[in-house]
Amino acid sequence: MAHIPATSLGSKNKKHFLGVPAPLGYVAGVGRGATGFTTRSDIGPARDANDVSDDRHAPPAAKRKKKDEDEDDDEDLNDSNYDEFSGYSGSLFSKDPYDKDDAEADAIYESIDKRMDEKRKEYREKRLKEDLERYRQERPKIQQQFSDLKRNLIAVSEDEWANLPEVGDSRNKKQRNPRAEKFTPLPDSVLSRNLGGESTTAIDGRSGLASMIPGVATPGMLTPSGDMDLRKIGQARNTLMNVKLSQVSDSVAGQTVVDPKGYLTDLQSMIPTYGGDINDIKKARLLLKSVRETNPNHPPAWIASARLEEVTGKVQMARNLIMRGCEVNPLSEDLWLEAARLQPPDTAKGVIAQAARHIPTSVRIWIKAADLETEAKAKRRVFRKALEHIPNSVRLWKAAVEIENPEDAKILLSRAVECCNTSVELWLALARLETYENARKVLNKARENIPTDRQIWTTAAKLEEANGNNHMVEKIIDRAMTSLSANGVEINRDQWLQEAMEAEKAGAIKCCQAIVKAVISAGIDEEDRKQTWIDDADNCAKEGAFECARAVYTFALAEFPSKKSIWLRAAYFEKNHGTRESLEAILQKAVAHCPKSEVLWLMGAKSKWMAGDVPAARGILSLAFQANPNSEDIWLAAVKLESENSEYERARRLLAKARASAPTPRVMMKSAKLEWALDNLEAALSLLEDAVKVFPDFAKLWMMKGQIEEQKKLLDRAVETYNGGLKKCPNSIPLWLLLSSLEERQNLLTKSRSVLERGRLKNPKNATLWLAAIRIEIRAGLKDMANTLMARALQECPNAGELWAEAIFLEARPQRKTKSVDALKKCEHDPHVLLAVSKLFWSERKIQKCRDWFNRTIKIDPDFGDSWAYYYKFELQHGTEQQQKELLERCVVAEPKHGEEWCRVSKDIANWCLKTDEVLRAVVKVLPTPI
Repeated sequence: MAHIPATSLGSKNKKHFLGVPAPLGYVAGVGRGATGFTTRSDIGPARDANDVSDDRHAPPAAKRKKKDEDEDDDEDLNDSNYDEFSGYSGSLFSKDPYDKDDAEADAIYESIDKRMDEKRKEYREKRLKEDLERYRQERPKIQQQFSDLKRNLIAVSEDEWANLPEVGDSRNKKQRNPRAEKFTPLPDSVLSRNLGGESTTAIDGRSGLASMIPGVATPGMLTPSGDMDLRKIGQARNTLMNVKLSQVSDSVAGQTVVDPKGYLTDLQSMIPTYGGDINDIKKARLLLKSVRETNPNHPPAWIASARLEEVTGKVQMARNLIMRGCEVNPLSEDLWLEAARLQPPDTAKGVIAQAARHIPTSVRIWIKAADLETEAKAKRRVFRKALEHIPNSVRLWKAAVEIENPEDAKILLSRAVECCNTSVELWLALARLETYENARKVLNKARENIPTDRQIWTTAAKLEEANGNNHMVEKIIDRAMTSLSANGVEINRDQWLQEAMEAEKAGAIKCCQAIVKAVISAGIDEEDRKQTWIDDADNCAKEGAFECARAVYTFALAEFPSKKSIWLRAAYFEKNHGTRESLEAILQKAVAHCPKSEVLWLMGAKSKWMAGDVPAARGILSLAFQANPNSEDIWLAAVKLESENSEYERARRLLAKARASAPTPRVMMKSAKLEWALDNLEAALSLLEDAVKVFPDFAKLWMMKGQIEEQKKLLDRAVETYNGGLKKCPNSIPLWLLLSSLEERQNLLTKSRSVLERGRLKNPKNATLWLAAIRIEIRAGLKDMANTLMARALQECPNAGELWAEAIFLEARPQRKTKSVDALKKCEHDPHVLLAVSKLFWSERKIQKCRDWFNRTIKIDPDFGDSWAYYYKFELQHGTEQQQKELLERCVVAEPKHGEEWCRVSKDIANWCLKTDEVLRAVVKVLPTPI
């Protein structure tokens, strides 16, 4: 047999396709469902070899390496290596020795080169940067070209990602799809176990329905005859789950040790409450450790360390640290208290007991020990032990007394005042618990031990007043002043007045009055007494101490009985805070001392009249006539009293007497008004014709004469009257308005405009005349002209609230809110603007805001009747009966007199007898609802 070489045997076993190039279009693994892909290494770099490198995002090390290489190249190619003929080359003298002169020369040249290079460096770097940016814009990288598309990927939802088609050939889709439906045959044990099951809980395999259940029917496999019991399959699954759960749970004697309700709470307690950086905790820990080791006798370092561990959730470590600190510093009560706080209650008691052994004189330690006890008996025992060690601690005595019953407290306090005889609180507490006689003795002892405290004296005065010895109160206060001054105590007015207020709050009125009387003059100059006392009374009234204020006024009036201003203030104080009887009593004293003061007489008469005692009011006014003959105010008050009580003949006689004795313009006006109200128009005109001749400068006479002529349809005479009145009273704005209104009602718009124009010339910058002109244009339907006039008016009167209020509702509904903001900037506290804003919220159905703004309006100007009327109308629509009643009462107290709508009703001669509440209801009826 011939010998066959080994190489030929190896080549015979070699596969024929090894080393042969792959056929065209061949993709490795495509037969088993693989998909070909291409990487950057297959297609080469995305940029040319000679492309400018982009090292913006290179790592710092690479940047430094590149910089060093560039510097080396620069050193090789600097000007010193350059030859004019041969260019850059090596040094011609490199073989020669290099001495100090050469080094010095090279250093000089190098410094020159560096200097020149620094001059050109900024320009060169800027130029290079611009060239690079331009080049990168012309030839961007592939990833930069798709950067905008990458940014848009943020908007792709999860469903869109999931529905992206698979990459590659669709022929192998089923092989690559893991979600494709698969059929798995059931094991024989399951099938054999379910043979013969009940028909009610099984599916017949022959029915064909079993094939619809995945994993039950298998194509090509014969379904066994009989039923499959699905209920038993479910039971088997539950059994297996129970076995696994019982294996996982840690059971002891058949019961799990896991608390199903509380284990989540326990887990929550393990979570550290600190949410900061862990590095900060480590740094703080190291710092505090250094402080503790450097100065172990510094308690705050131990406390800070323990609290750091507590914050980070390591409570046990905190306890260990604080206890170590207590061992090092056993005399620091702060450390012991912190240790007790960190320990659980049972352990804390032991810690505090140990602290009390080390520091038996610490009040805070004993207080903490008592707080840790839950039973009153144990607390008492702790306090008794504490007082054995610290018998002079007021705080401990007070804490011990608080938990005792009155009898035991009395015993404790008697011992306490022996140990702490300088504590005012303990003496006063003992006096409160004793009987009247014993309390007097206790207070006397207290005064002996503490002769410089005023509270003991005031308590003694209150004690006497409480037991009916009012005559002793003033004596005790006087003795207090003498004794305290003798012991060097300064009598401070403010402190004593505050003491008087406290006495009043405690119900000791006599004591309060005695204190005020004793200290009211202390430390005040003679010329400042009156103003100072008035200020004191005002301050007392603001604090709600009305008896103190009354005592101040009583003393001031005794010192200044002829000062009308003090009597008036005292009367107004009684009117606001006192009773009708007290007001009338002080007014009687006032008119006795100041009989020439008409206001005091009138206040007294009005008080009697409002109480329904008309004869008494007449009596007061008759006395006022005797004291003030020919007084216009008293005459008119008497006329008003008679006319409003329907005594018209008596009113006429009084007015006739007044015209004869004191013919003033107001008397003439009231006389004409009475006749006009009683419908005696001829008599009224006769009186007015005489009055305008005597008093031509009194505009109201001309106004009344013109209005009566209008009522009698004598329009031409009314025009003449108004014009005559304007010649005499060109500054009377109501006269201009009446004449303009009369011309407008006669459809003479041009004349009406002309009247207002003349009025504005005579009275420049008058907002009322501008407003009348604007409303004429609105009523005529010329809204553009009204807007033009409004713009001119606001230029001339930029701070006129009535103009801004009208301007808000001249705007269209969407622009009203903006206009209201502008109005509030210009007229923040004007009642017209605030009322307009309230109506704006009303039109927008913002109920609570509207109510708040109405309250603000009537608070700023209670005399503005329109705000009361609109507010009452609002409450009638949206408020409760209680709110309506309260608002009506507030309006009656305020007695508003002004306002356009208010005056239109109240000045109407038909409503001359209406009271405030009746006027309010009448105005509400004619007011429009804001829309």
